[in-house]
Amino acid sequence: MSAVKHVISLIAIVLSALSLSHPTLSAEDGSVRFAPMAGLHSSEGSRSVVELRQCIRDINTSHPTMSAEDGSVRFALMADLHYSEGSRSVVDLRRCIRDINARENLDFVMVAGDLTDFGTDEEISAVKNMLDSLDRPYYVVPGNHDAKWSESGCNTFRKVFGYETFEFLCKGWRFVGCSCGPDMRMAPALVPQESMEWLRNLEPGEKTIFINHYPQDTSVLNYFDVTRELKRIGAVLAIGGHWHANTLLDYSGLPGILGRSTLSAGGNPGYNIIEIEDDRLSVSECKVVGSTGVVYEPWCRLTLRPVEDRVEYDSHGLPTDYPWMKYDVNEAGDVREIWKFRDKSNIVAGFARKGDRAWYTTASGQVRCISLRDGAVLWSASFPGKIFSTPAISGKYLVFGCTDGNVYAINARNGSQIWKSAAGKSVLGSPVIRGRKVYVGASDGCFRALDLASGKPVWEYDGVEGFIECRALVDDTQVVFGTWAGRLYSLNPDDGSLQWVWKCSRPSRMYSPAAVWPVKSDEKIFIAVPDRCLYALDARTGDELKVWNSVARESVGMAPDGSAVYCKSMWHTISAFDPYSLETLWKSETGTGYDISPTSIAAFGDEVIMPTDKGNLAGFRASDGKRLWAFKVADALVNPMEVWEIPGGYRMLVSTMDGAVALLERKCTR
Repeated sequence: MSAVKHVISLIAIVLSALSLSHPTLSAEDGSVRFAPMAGLHSSEGSRSVVELRQCIRDINTSHPTMSAEDGSVRFALMADLHYSEGSRSVVDLRRCIRDINARENLDFVMVAGDLTDFGTDEEISAVKNMLDSLDRPYYVVPGNHDAKWSESGCNTFRKVFGYETFEFLCKGWRFVGCSCGPDMRMAPALVPQESMEWLRNLEPGEKTIFINHYPQDTSVLNYFDVTRELKRIGAVLAIGGHWHANTLLDYSGLPGILGRSTLSAGGNPGYNIIEIEDDRLSVSECKVVGSTGVVYEPWCRLTLRPVEDRVEYDSHGLPTDYPWMKYDVNEAGDVREIWKFRDKSNIVAGFARKGDRAWYTTASGQVRCISLRDGAVLWSASFPGKIFSTPAISGKYLVFGCTDGNVYAINARNGSQIWKSAAGKSVLGSPVIRGRKVYVGASDGCFRALDLASGKPVWEYDGVEGFIECRALVDDTQVVFGTWAGRLYSLNPDDGSLQWVWKCSRPSRMYSPAAVWPVKSDEKIFIAVPDRCLYALDARTGDELKVWNSVARESVGMAPDGSAVYCKSMWHTISAFDPYSLETLWKSETGTGYDISPTSIAAFGDEVIMPTDKGNLAGFRASDGKRLWAFKVADALVNPMEVWEIPGGYRMLVSTMDGAVALLERKCTR
C-alpha cells in the first residue's frame, strides 16, 4: 500500500472516533455549533496523531446533550437485542424504541452490546437503521455476538457505527465505553489491547461511568487490568448486559449493574431507565405490555462514591485471588522462557517461520517480522483492515488474508507488496501454500486457489454457504474446510470441483465445523465441532464413520507420523484416538480447568502440547497421556504455535490474544 493511501486510511480511522457521527442534539438556543479542524498533517508515529486524537476527545466530550428538566441525568439502557431478521427480536426492539421515543426527559440511550445475533453485515446494518429511529442520541458498545461470529472480522461494526470506543459528558458525568471481545475466536471475553491502550490514555476524573457488554469479573480474562484502570480514571459504576437479567454486582469495590435483554423471551420486551441525581442512582425496569410501557419501582438504588483500588496483586500483576493457573507454575523449570515481549495490539493468528525469522499479524492491521534470536522486530507493515489470518511463507512470498477484502503477498524480507487479490468480502481464512498455488477461503461464499507468483485466480469455487475462518487441510487429493453454515467441504485441489459436503445434524449455525483446522490420517478426516463431538469422516465420501460424544469442542491435533488424533473437551480432559481402529488410546485430566479454545493441539516426538484459552500450555506424554509439564505464557487465548526440534528437545514460538509473543524451550529425553 502506498504511503499516501496509508495516511488517508490512518486519518479515516482516527476521525471515525468522532462520536458526532451518531445522533446528537442541537444547542438549546437553536444556534448551530460546530468544531472546524484544519491542517491535520497526520503522519503515523508523529505527535500529530496524538494531538488529533486529543482534539477529537475534546469535541466528543463537549457536544451538547438534552437536559432533563430537573437537572438529573436520565437515560434508557437497552442490552442484548440479538437482532435477527425474521425473528421475534425485531418486533421486540421496535416496541422498545417506540416506547423510549414516547418518553420525555431522557437524555440519551445506551445500548450495552449484543446488538446482533450473529454479527453479519446485514444484521449490523439493519439494527443500525432501527436504532437511528430513536429521537435522541444513542451510544453503543459491541458484544460477543457482534465480535465472535463477525463475517467482516469486526470491521463492519466499526464502519457502520463509526467507532469502537466512546467518551462523552452529560451534566458533569463522564460516560466511557469500549468493546469486550473475544474477537473472532471462542474464548472468554477479553477487552482488546487497543481498547486497553485507550483506557490507559484517559485522564483521571470524577464521576465516570463505564459501559461494556460483559460483567467485569472473571467472565473477562483481563478483568483485573480493566477494573484497575477504571478505578484510576475515577469510575464509580460499570454498566453491562450479557446475562439477560437485571443484576447488581460488586467488582472489588466498584459497583456494577447488568441490564435485562430487550427480548420478550416468553414475557414482555423491555429495557431499563437509569436516573442519577447528585450521587444517587436508581434503576427501574420498563416492560412494554402491548403498546404501554410499564415502569416498575427501582430494583437498584445506589450512592455512587469514589472507589479506591484495594486489590492485592502479585509480582506478575495478577490479583492474589486470581482463580486460574498462575505464573508460579513456571518455577518448576520444565520449560524455559528464552525471550518474551508484548505487542500493543491483539494477536489473533499464528506464525509463519523460516530460518531465524518469524512473521505474525495483528488485529490492528499490522504484519511484523521478528528475529528468533532475541524477539527484536525487524520490520512492520500496515494494512487497512484488521488481520485474523495466520500467514504462510514460500520463498520470498509471505501470504495472508485481510479484512479489507484482499489476499496479500508481500516480500518476506522487507514487507513490500508483491501483489494483492481482491475478494468480495473480508478474508479471515488462513492460506495454505502448496506447490505454486495459494489455497484460501473468504467471507464472500468463495474458496480460491491463487497463483503464488501473480495472485491471479487458478480456480474459484463459489458455492460456499457461510463464511470461512479456518486454515484448510490441503493434500494431493483434496482441500477440506468448514464454514459458519454448519458445513464441511471437500474440493478437488486441481480444479476446485466439489467432491462432497458434510453437514452437522444440529440446526443452529453455532454448531458449525468452522473454527477447527481439520486433520487427516488413514483416509479419514477428523474434526471437532461445538456440539462437543469429535467426528471421523471418510475422506473420499464425507460419510460419518464414528462420532465421539463429549470429548471435544473445536480443537484437534495429529501425531507427526499420523498414528494418533488428539482432541480436548471443555471440561479439562484431553484424549487420544487411533485413526486406524478408531479406538480410544487414552484420556487424561489436563489440570487446566474449563477451556473453550479452538487452537489446534501440537505434537512433537513423544509429547503432546495443549494450548488453552487462558494463556497456558500443558504437555502430555504421547504414549499414555501422563501430564509432564505446564507453563503460563500470558492471560489470554494461545494462538497456533510453531514447534521445531533442537538438540535434546524442542522450541515453541507462542503468541496470545492479549499480545504476548514468546520463545520457549523444552529439554526432554526421547
